[in-house]
Amino acid sequence: MNLGIKNKTALVTGSSRGIGKSCAISLSKEGANVVICGRDKKTLTESLSELKNINENTKGIVCDITDENGLSNVVSEINDKLGNIDILVNNVGGSVKKEGIEGTDISDMNKAFDLNLTPTIKLMQLVIPNMKSQRWGRIINISSVYGRELGGNLSYMTAKAALNSITKHSAIDLAKHGILINAVAPGPVSHPGGSWEKFQNQNSSEVVQNFIDENLPIGKFGWPEPIGDLVTFLASENSGFLTGTCINVDGGWSRSIN
Repeated sequence: MNLGIKNKTALVTGSSRGIGKSCAISLSKEGANVVICGRDKKTLTESLSELKNINENTKGIVCDITDENGLSNVVSEINDKLGNIDILVNNVGGSVKKEGIEGTDISDMNKAFDLNLTPTIKLMQLVIPNMKSQRWGRIINISSVYGRELGGNLSYMTAKAALNSITKHSAIDLAKHGILINAVAPGPVSHPGGSWEKFQNQNSSEVVQNFIDENLPIGKFGWPEPIGDLVTFLASENSGFLTGTCINVDGGWSRSIN
């Protein structure tokens, strides 16, 4: 299937490992010129080497995507090297404090929002003008099933729910300009260095199997590749009638119908 994104320029944040790296690999296989970024130079260099075997035009930028002041420079550098960003995948996020309402200070809530929302909003604001001028763009925000249903801690759940709202509002606002914006909500996806790998390593096999039996009808933890492939479809020409939605990739974890 030709997804129509060969030579499109794509930025994937938090892409030196895990879900972000899988998104970058899948996009590269479809011929997109991908820019990956991460804070750890060693990990980024290793991932960049792997991706260049797929597409030699892949670029890597060592940066802290949560540094709002540096994001303009990142986008300018990409524009200079590869051209305007056609596809943006916002994958940076995470938990700050694993507490409920009584144990979550306002400062902790603000930190969670700064991590999960600030770079996403800023990058969207930076790439949208060029997308509007060319009347084509794709933005995919990596959310979580915990942004749609009860689960996780208060600050993370709230931040991801806010991300889903930003996705919906922006998608409706910009659809007339040929910009499609969607979110993907992973469930328990295991990858090296990720929280679900840590969960499996830190608990007995009985605890882990009990979690799977109670929460994952598919019978196992997820893996990054299906998310990367879905993101690539959403970034493609083939997704032309799909915007403002959030798609679960969770092995049947979620229980709601809507």
